[in-house]
Amino acid sequence: MPKKKGRKRAALTEEERLLMMQQKQLAEEEMNKKKEDMLAQFLKEKLAKEEHNSNVNLHKINLQWRTVLREVKARELRKDIEILSQTFERVVDCKDSVIKSLAKDLSEAEAQYAHALRSHLHNIDKLLELQRCRLSYLEEDYQTELAALQKEFDTERKMIVEHHEQESRYLQDVLLAMEQNFADSEYEARLDFQSTRDDVKNKNLEEKHYLRMQLEGKVEELWKRFQQALRNYTEATEDRKIAFEALKLRDEKSTKEIERQMRKLQKMQDLIVSLKNKIALHARESEEQNRHVRDEKEVVLKQLQKLKCQMNRARAKARSNLAKLTKESNGALKVLERVVAKGELILRLAEMCRKLESEEEKVLPFYASSLSWDEKRAADKMVLEKPAEPLAEMMQDYVALERFWQRYNKVRLEQLSLEQSKEALLQDNLKLRQLLKQYLDGISVNDEVLSQINPLMIVNQQSILPSLPQAVPVGEARVKRPIYNVIEAAHEVSRIL
Repeated sequence: MPKKKGRKRAALTEEERLLMMQQKQLAEEEMNKKKEDMLAQFLKEKLAKEEHNSNVNLHKINLQWRTVLREVKARELRKDIEILSQTFERVVDCKDSVIKSLAKDLSEAEAQYAHALRSHLHNIDKLLELQRCRLSYLEEDYQTELAALQKEFDTERKMIVEHHEQESRYLQDVLLAMEQNFADSEYEARLDFQSTRDDVKNKNLEEKHYLRMQLEGKVEELWKRFQQALRNYTEATEDRKIAFEALKLRDEKSTKEIERQMRKLQKMQDLIVSLKNKIALHARESEEQNRHVRDEKEVVLKQLQKLKCQMNRARAKARSNLAKLTKESNGALKVLERVVAKGELILRLAEMCRKLESEEEKVLPFYASSLSWDEKRAADKMVLEKPAEPLAEMMQDYVALERFWQRYNKVRLEQLSLEQSKEALLQDNLKLRQLLKQYLDGISVNDEVLSQINPLMIVNQQSILPSLPQAVPVGEARVKRPIYNVIEAAHEVSRIL
C-alpha cells in the first residue's frame, strides 16, 4: 500500500501540486475563517456574559448601596428623632413653666386689681360721703343765713312801717289841731271884726292897739301850742328839727298878719308832701333793699350752681385721671411683663447656648482684639472724652452692653463662617453628585447614555471625559471636617433602571 502511494505521489505533476497547494491554502483560509468566526462568536458570548455579569454585579452593588444608605439614613433619622424628642420635651417643659408662671402672675394681677378696685371704691365712697357732708353743712349755713336775713328784714320792715304809721298819725293830729285852732281864731276874729267894724272907723288906733294886743295873746297862745307840738315833734323826730325851726321863724313872722298864717299852712302842706315823698322814698329804698337782697340771693344761687358744676367737673376730671392712671398702670404692667418674659427668654436661650459652648468658648468667651496697643489707647481716650453729639451721649447709656455686643459679634461671625462652609460643602456635594452620575453613566450602556458624552469612548487615544476638578488642599478648613455624601436611593434607582 505504501508503494502505491509513493507511485501516486510521484506521478503528480507541477500543476497538480500548485492546485493542491491552492486547495490547501483555501482550506487553511476556511479554517482560519471558521476559527475567527468561532472566536468572534466566543467573544460575543463572553461580552454578553460579561455584560450580564456586570448588570448583576451592578444590581448587587446598588442593593448593597441602598442597604448602606438606608442604614445611614435610618441612623440619622433616629438621631434627628431623638434630638427632636428631647427638644420637644424641653420646649414642652419650658412652655409648662411659662404657663404656670403666667397663671401665677395672672392670679396675682387679678388679686392686685381686685385690691386696687376695692381701695378705689372705698376712696370714692369716702369722697362722696365727705362731699355730701360738705353740701349738707353748706346748705345748713345757707338756710341759717337766709332765715337770719329774712328775720332781720322782717324786723326792720316792721319797725319802718310802725315808725311810718306813728309819724303819719302824729302829722294828721298836728294838721287837724292847727286847722281847728285856725278855724276858731278865724271865727273869733270875724266876730270881733263885725262887732268892732263901726268902732274901727272912728277909733282906728285904739282898735288897732286892742287888736294887736289880742292878736299878740293869740299868737303867744298859738306859739305855746306850737312850741309844745314842736317839742313833741322834735322828741319824736329829731331829724325834722331844722324844718320845724324854719317853720317857727315863719310863725313868728305870721303873727303880725293873718295872711301869713295861710302861708304857714301852705308850708305845712308842703312839709306833709315832702314827708309823703320821704315815705315813698323810704318805701322805694326798702324795695331796692329787697331787690338787692333778692339779687344777692340769685347771685348766691348762681355761685352755688357754679360750685356744683366745678365740683362735677373736678369729679369727672378726677375720674378721667383715675381711669387714665389705671390704663397707664395696666399698660406699664403689660410692658413690664413683656420685658420680664423677654428677659426670661434671653436667660433660657443663654443657658441653652451655654450648654452648646465648647471648652474654648467657655474659657475665652470673647474674641481677641485685632487692634494694636496704640490703637487701643487711642480708642480708650476717645471713649473717655465727653461726647458732643446727642446720639453719642445716648450711646453712653449702653456702655455696659459692650461685652454682650462682643459675644454677639463673635457668634455672628461664626454663623457667617458656618454659612460659607455650608455653601462650599453644598458646592462640593453637587460636584460629587455630578461625578457619580458621570461614573454611573459611564458604566451603563444604553441609548440615552450613548447619545451623550461617554467617558468610555476614546478618540485619538484621548478620553472625552471632562477634566476632573483640581484636588482640594488638605490644609483647607472644609477638608478637616468629615463629609458625608448621602444620595437618595429612589433617585439613583430611577436613573439606573
